[in-house]
Amino acid sequence: MIRYSRVIGTGGYLPEEVRTNEQISQTVDTSDSWIYERTGIKSRRIAGPNESSASMAEIAARQAIDAAQIDPETIDLIIVATGTPDRIYPSTGCLLQQRLGIKNTVAFDVQAACSGSIFALSIADQYIKSGAARTVLVVGSEICSRIDLVECFR
Repeated sequence: MIRYSRVIGTGGYLPEEVRTNEQISQTVDTSDSWIYERTGIKSRRIAGPNESSASMAEIAARQAIDAAQIDPETIDLIIVATGTPDRIYPSTGCLLQQRLGIKNTVAFDVQAACSGSIFALSIADQYIKSGAARTVLVVGSEICSRIDLVECFR
């Protein structure tokens, strides 16, 4: 039997605070044009002190589950793509699983920087095609505002 993957629901979340390149250039020796030319980024969202990769993933996941009109207990696998996990162990995927109250499922993280979400979707596709999973929740969640931007641009 040939199995196909399809997206049945999506969700999203962005923190409220916005920080522009101009604001960053006031504290770091750079400029709006330097950042934009190298990254294409004009502004970014800044996670609040009470937000985590798992808490932001939960909001997006609940929206996706609602949009898909599925029972969360039917989710066979949870994959969280993040380069900024809340902690190393347990994985952000497991923290999300707990927040969603889903039992008896596999959950893990994929850490592959910018391409993490693409890899996570590819892994989900392979689980579905192989028959190892029927319903997979894939979430990308990052808090890059908590890492040293200067080091990222070196």
